[in-house]
Amino acid sequence: MPTRDVAESFLADYDRLTDAQRKGFLRVLQRFIEDADSGQFRASLRVKPVRGQAGIWEMTWEGNDGRATFMYGPEKLPGKRHVIWLHVGGHEIFQEP
Repeated sequence: MPTRDVAESFLADYDRLTDAQRKGFLRVLQRFIEDADSGQFRASLRVKPVRGQAGIWEMTWEGNDGRATFMYGPEKLPGKRHVIWLHVGGHEIFQEP
């Protein structure tokens, strides 16, 4: 199981999610956790690098409207990825505040 940190921006985004959006994220999060250490994500998670943002990745779900961004940090436990969650929501997470 990967280790994780959560950015303040992610917490603020999460607080704004509807109950349905939270349930959707938590559902795919379990799958993400299962796949993260191998770095081989199942196709349904649609994990890919964010264009023009070196080191930032995104995961999408719910008809491509649910999305979360993250980056990898230095390992905290040997052999386990360290994930830093940055944002969660819909397409709006890519807009400037």
